[in-house]
Amino acid sequence: MCLPGSLGHEEADALGDLVKHGRVLNKSEFLFRQDDRFGSIYSVRSGVLKSVSLSSGGDEKIIGIHLPGELIGLSAMDVERYPVSVQALETAHVCELPFGPLEELLKRSPQLRRHLFRLMSREIRSTQQMTWLLTKKTAEARVVILLINLSARFRALGYAANQLQLNVSRNDIGNFLGMSSETVSRVLTRLRQNGLIRIDGKQVRILKPIQLIELAEGSLA
Repeated sequence: MCLPGSLGHEEADALGDLVKHGRVLNKSEFLFRQDDRFGSIYSVRSGVLKSVSLSSGGDEKIIGIHLPGELIGLSAMDVERYPVSVQALETAHVCELPFGPLEELLKRSPQLRRHLFRLMSREIRSTQQMTWLLTKKTAEARVVILLINLSARFRALGYAANQLQLNVSRNDIGNFLGMSSETVSRVLTRLRQNGLIRIDGKQVRILKPIQLIELAEGSLA
């Protein structure tokens, strides 16, 4: 399935006929680049990708991290150009949904249209949470809120909420959160030492989610 969640057989078959092709991206390969002409939206089937905005001065800023089951390319629908570049952080498999045929299919299928709207709503909510995250001044609060956000997204996609596979480098996390990779590592180490998380390579297990939320809200020292 190229769209997460339950669909009827008729809608699933129609969507299957629409999918242009599945695409495998190797680590560091681009799905599309900033200012490329918009033609499709994409659904992540496996792997993790990042959205990168390139400033006029050539500086790169990571503005999004995309997990399996999430949509990519929605922000280009009204401007007809992709406003960011999207790059694979590991080997990833995506489905390409050509927007013109998808738009026609949505007119004929109210169930599929509602399903896509729910997915879009989830993307907007996640973006709003990340915007709130970046208003937090302390490095600890930013890292904690990122973990909580990823946990909620994993849970919404049907994965374990307390078991995060963070195939994202400390450098990329730091770029996303506006801090150095060393600061990210120090915060994760402190959370581990306080018994809130367990770290095993790229896997982070949340041991005390309530305490993490309280920490993010500033009610813990």
